[in-house]
Amino acid sequence: MAISVAGGVKPGKIVELEHRLQHLLIVGKSKPTAMAGEIDAELEDSANKLEIEREAIRARIDKQNRAQALYKAVSTQLITSVNQTIEHQLASTELVLEHSSLDDKQVLLLEMLYCKQVDLVKIRPLVMALPWLQRDLINMINSPTFRHRRPKSSEIQVTDIKLVLNYIGIENLQALIPYFCLRNLMPTGQPQLLWVTRKLWRYSIISAIAAQALVALHGKDRAFFYSCSLMNQLGNSCVISNCAKLFDSTWGTWLREASASRDKALYDAVMATEFPALDVYQQALKHSGLLNWQLLEQLDFEQSRLTQTFKSVNTSLKYADLNDDAKLLERANCFAKVYLLQESGNITAAERRVMYDYYELSEQELIRLNAQNYRKLSLI
Repeated sequence: MAISVAGGVKPGKIVELEHRLQHLLIVGKSKPTAMAGEIDAELEDSANKLEIEREAIRARIDKQNRAQALYKAVSTQLITSVNQTIEHQLASTELVLEHSSLDDKQVLLLEMLYCKQVDLVKIRPLVMALPWLQRDLINMINSPTFRHRRPKSSEIQVTDIKLVLNYIGIENLQALIPYFCLRNLMPTGQPQLLWVTRKLWRYSIISAIAAQALVALHGKDRAFFYSCSLMNQLGNSCVISNCAKLFDSTWGTWLREASASRDKALYDAVMATEFPALDVYQQALKHSGLLNWQLLEQLDFEQSRLTQTFKSVNTSLKYADLNDDAKLLERANCFAKVYLLQESGNITAAERRVMYDYYELSEQELIRLNAQNYRKLSLI
């Protein structure tokens, strides 16, 4: 008879499976399945061109032993320099926050949206204080998808944020604003990170859909768990974004100096140096869970329900010790992890059962979860 692992101290097998998923998201080379609402789709050509250029350079380098030795020396030195700076920055929550896209207005807005009584009058100034969010909402209200919901006589572009919020409505805002907040936090702008960002995005969306399914089954607070499941990638996103910015800054400086020196071998060695995904994966394992709640505390949201949920997940040794909010979030995350590992062929049936057993997913919950469409998150 099999011994159940449900709810106790997290077994090594569960830790290994969760690390396997994190490795797949950050280090894995496979390109993710396309999802609606893709981030930086226009970067795909740049990412492919950069990879082709690097492959060509590495092919040339492979033919030149001397250049190969130079490449290894330069690449090692560059990555070591980047890693030292990363270690210093990630050791300080204040520094991570300073170099992230997160601020108190976003967190306050999320909190107000999952309150029992949502007040559009109080929400409006916060939206106006976030230009990127205001732009996203205006674009949404004027899109063909939403235009049919407006009065038939109105074909004029709506730009007044008061009208925009009223047209969209509270329930749709509860879906759209956390979605746009997550998208704003995701690592962007670096072609070499395109696939990592897409995988993180997809994991977040699958987790959010799973959370919605569990909420519907148990009659829980939909707005809160939806925001919580999306923002669960806060720490991961900040770690990867910070690492990417530091790598790009250092890599760019070295590339300019190599170009100025007119040393083609040196230039090729710098150019061929890739983003240190394996090192970043190790940093994410170490810091992302802590940052999920420490960044919120840094913004003075210590007593926030969001903060307390993330803190419970990160600091509790046993699933059984989690608060009720954290338990539901972790069950949704468990399903998302298994879903992605299974899709990529990185989990066995026995390992899947161990995950479901530990996180106490019931047969009824699994039936409901397996019935969902994980290709698209319904926003409106």
